[in-house]
Amino acid sequence: MYLITAYFDEESTYILQKHINAIAKASNNTYMTDNKVPPHLTICQAEAPNVDVLRDGFKAFAEGLKSEGVTLASIGMLFPYVVYSAPVPNEYLLSMSKKANEIISAIPDVSVNKYYRTDSFLPHVTLAKKLDEEQMLRAISIMRSSFVPINANIVRVGLSKVNPHFDVDEVELK
Repeated sequence: MYLITAYFDEESTYILQKHINAIAKASNNTYMTDNKVPPHLTICQAEAPNVDVLRDGFKAFAEGLKSEGVTLASIGMLFPYVVYSAPVPNEYLLSMSKKANEIISAIPDVSVNKYYRTDSFLPHVTLAKKLDEEQMLRAISIMRSSFVPINANIVRVGLSKVNPHFDVDEVELK
C-alpha cells in the first residue's frame, strides 16, 4: 500500500503532534508514536506492485500544486479504532483528491482504495489508531479538553510507504 500525503506547516504539525502525544499518553496506545507516523492528510491510497510504478504519477500530481490553507475544525472517530481531526472540505482538498485519483487510477496494475476515491473521500488527519473501546474513550476525553480548530497550510506532498511510514518522494509547495 502506498499513499499520496499532504503535510502541514511547522506550527500546525507541532500542534497536531502534541495531540498525538497526548492521546498516546492518556490512552496508553502508542501506535502512532512508536511507528513515528507524522501528522499528515492522506489524499490517495493505492495498491501497486511496487512504488516505482507510482513515481511518474506522483510527479504529475504534484506539478502545479500550490500551498494553500485548510481549517482542521473538529474531531471525529472511525469505528472501531481511529480518532482523527477533520478539515472543513474545500475546493483545494477536493481538487487534490480528484487530480490524484485521475492520475493514479490510470496507471496499469494500480488500484485506488475505495475510501479514497473522490466520490467517497473523507479527508482526515489520524491522531490515534488501533484503539480499543477504553482507549477510544480516553482519546476523545483528552481531545474534548484540548482541541481547538487549527488553520493549517499544506506545504508539502509526499509519496509514502507505510509500516513504517516514510516518504519515497516529496515535493515542497510554494
